[in-house]
Amino acid sequence: MNMEEYAKGNQLFRNYFKKNEESLLNLVESGQSPKALFIGCSDSRVIPDLMVQSNPGDLFVVRNVGNFVPPFEPDSDFHSTASAIEYAVSVLKVAEIIICGHTHCGACEHLFEEIEDTPDLIHTKKWLELGESAKKSAILSLGANAQKEDLLRLTEKLSVIKQIENILTYPKVKERFEADDLHIHGWCYDVETGNIDYYNAETYEFEPLKSLVSRKEKA
Repeated sequence: MNMEEYAKGNQLFRNYFKKNEESLLNLVESGQSPKALFIGCSDSRVIPDLMVQSNPGDLFVVRNVGNFVPPFEPDSDFHSTASAIEYAVSVLKVAEIIICGHTHCGACEHLFEEIEDTPDLIHTKKWLELGESAKKSAILSLGANAQKEDLLRLTEKLSVIKQIENILTYPKVKERFEADDLHIHGWCYDVETGNIDYYNAETYEFEPLKSLVSRKEKA
């Protein structure tokens, strides 16, 4: 895709903008008030707004390699993901946090491969340490000789749970969560089907997100 194609794409978006100008300009005048913080993977196949058909202004999105959440570290270093979490929770006061993993995740796959110590990937190698505990738990559960695809699928889901644990190390997140003022959700998106499973903390299982729609309709 070259720059001319991007320009054509922007023109199509401008047509959309004109048709929805009132609501989009209202977001400018009134400011954003997103419903949820969405923490997803930078993978180009993961498209948050399309996946849930949300509107502009609905999601405050932060994406990184592996949809990882680094534990809270109160130091003077640069913390991109942490900054987004703090801003969403303390300033925008979102009511929901969604941590969304996905199948065929390159970050999880590389946990099972040796990354060379080169300047080209120095930050990536360090970042992937955030997924190590999920990898170890998957191996412990299935065994080191399990099928690679089974290990990867389980690692992807266990990593989501680990990131939920990590985000609860943020003081304001924990405070609002314990006050039932903030809800945290773990999702896993299937890039082959478009389906999303959510982590049910009561059953300790990932269940189809669509089942929540069915339950609400039955109620």
